[in-house]
Amino acid sequence: MSFTSDASRWPDVWIVAAARGTTICGDFLAATALALALQGAGAGGLAVSGLLLAATLPLVVLAPLAGRLADRVDSRTLLVTIGLAQTAICLLLAVADDPVLVVALVALLACGLAVTQPCLAALLPAMVRPADLPRASAISQTAVSLGALGGPVLAGLLVGQFGTRVPLLIDAATYLALVVAGFALRTRRGGRRPASDQPDSTGQPGRAEQSSRAEQNAGSPVAPAGTAQGWRLRRDPLMVVMVVSTAVVIAAIGGINVIEVFFIRETLRGSATTYGLVGAAWMAGMLPGGWLAAQLVRRIADDAALVRGVLITLAGCSLMVLLAARVPAAALLVPLWLVGGAANGAGNVFANLLTARRVPEGMRARAYATYGAAVQGGSMGGYLIGGALLTRIPPRPLIAGVGVTGLLVVLLFVPVVARAARRLVSDVAGRDPQGGLTRSPPNVGGRR
Repeated sequence: MSFTSDASRWPDVWIVAAARGTTICGDFLAATALALALQGAGAGGLAVSGLLLAATLPLVVLAPLAGRLADRVDSRTLLVTIGLAQTAICLLLAVADDPVLVVALVALLACGLAVTQPCLAALLPAMVRPADLPRASAISQTAVSLGALGGPVLAGLLVGQFGTRVPLLIDAATYLALVVAGFALRTRRGGRRPASDQPDSTGQPGRAEQSSRAEQNAGSPVAPAGTAQGWRLRRDPLMVVMVVSTAVVIAAIGGINVIEVFFIRETLRGSATTYGLVGAAWMAGMLPGGWLAAQLVRRIADDAALVRGVLITLAGCSLMVLLAARVPAAALLVPLWLVGGAANGAGNVFANLLTARRVPEGMRARAYATYGAAVQGGSMGGYLIGGALLTRIPPRPLIAGVGVTGLLVVLLFVPVVARAARRLVSDVAGRDPQGGLTRSPPNVGGRR
């Protein structure tokens, strides 16, 4: 896999982090404001889940196309163009009154997000050396968490004072951060290689070629699934297990996002501000979780251990949801959501690092898009299930059922991870009928 061969470009890391944090803040601000508006207007669980589906379905359906686009089109062009388009869509959303139009505009916003998310995720490993990637991932996760932390709090405060229009106008302004990042970043990928990656006048290779040769000379193995042209997710058992297990567990517990607003506002009699603060607690927990994971992964050389780490964090999230069913007051959800958020943040770092280690550079946007689609697809399934069950089951027992289901799914995937790790070792050591190695065995436990 190809990381930058020079010193890490930390200014670029901070620019990407700032852009992601700003846009995430706007997204959570708008989503929370719209959910509160629907609940306040007397809409039921199906209406809230319908809004959430509009925000996630494009990320699932467009993942294959969006990943290819992010790998093949210049990252600056994508960030600037899509950032401007999303700003315009948010301005329209702020003045839209028809519910059908609101849902359609939310879906259009998600179409842009389907491209910018894998584009920014794939840029991060290109900015830093392999040893610096955990820290860079933690910085990015921190920015996302801070943005998501501020969004619900601002929504809870602003909706009560100004309604939904002001939060949506603020969301429109946040998308300009993508435009600024597109112009400011020195690191670029996709499309034609920049001049720094072309051979110079003496015929010496550029940055990208030097990086590739340096890896080969150092004995660094190629990504397990092969070159960028031949990489396939289904050929990498560890990546397959991580993507599938994450999607299934999130489908099991994702309904909490629909159930939560009714649980807090109706069962626990919490205010709109309380709802925003509880939602912010999960994001606040992601901050220490991401940094703790960044320290832990420095000691993890085995990729299978990263997948086990993802499962452990998913179990932690499920357990906190289960415990939430027992709280008598909304304020007691805060410590549970802090712990759940910490597990969530750690799991994100584990997943990002595993993808960067195992996927060739030219295919990373597609890999991140696929993983993102699995997460969003699981969330979408959870929204549908949660919204449908709310029509028949009260929020409290439904939350308990969601948490138990999540834990059971994690337990079912533990032996699957073990089998995937054994299969990987077997594939690496495979021999042809003449007794020779079918291919050079990569260092499975080594850092890529």
